[in-house]
Amino acid sequence: MIKKKFVLSIILFTAFTGVFAQNGDNKLVRLGIRAGAGLQTIYGEAFNGDKLNNDFRVGYHAGITADLLVTPAFYLQPALIYSVKGAKRSAAGTDVTENISYIELPVNLLLKPGLGNGRLLLGAGPYIAYGINGFQKSESENASAKLNAKFKNTITADDISAADVFNNNYYFLKPFDFGANVLAGYEFNAGFNIQVNGQFGLTNMQPKIEGVTTANKANAKHLGFGISLGYKF
Repeated sequence: MIKKKFVLSIILFTAFTGVFAQNGDNKLVRLGIRAGAGLQTIYGEAFNGDKLNNDFRVGYHAGITADLLVTPAFYLQPALIYSVKGAKRSAAGTDVTENISYIELPVNLLLKPGLGNGRLLLGAGPYIAYGINGFQKSESENASAKLNAKFKNTITADDISAADVFNNNYYFLKPFDFGANVLAGYEFNAGFNIQVNGQFGLTNMQPKIEGVTTANKANAKHLGFGISLGYKF
């Protein structure tokens, strides 16, 4: 049911922007494209409460945007973005890289005052994302292993047993991610724009473990910073 609602929201986004795009002469909406790269990590605590010791790794994103006119200086900007997040770490001679792909629906409120030959961009807002693919790869001098991500909100002892993580099968993550965006940049009158982005995950990515009575302090959230280039039609 949740997945169906997420797909429906994507369909409504496409239909909504398509209808308003017909009124482009009145500047009710400007469709655009955006792509970029940045640094991503995962922060939080392990099962026993120890702080996660992750480093930043390169991630990237690309998608479409729609600037909806609120006032001449304010716009509401929904977007549909494909985003790759993750983290990396090294311990005891083993390098671990985590790579997680999402479809994101951010909605930012943009302040766009005129400045020189264009407009300043200042914005913030929430995002919701749905995980579609992921893996965790471990490499050492003598061996390598890869676990594929399986998305579930709650897992059982049977799920953990079936995962068989020691035989390179899979591990678990929650499918939905929710958080906040901030951005600053500049948009030229010709339609090109550049912006720097910050994204702060607010959802614990670790699924609930059914039947666990001992303290479980596992808490993992996304954190990322990047730069984007875009164009408004």
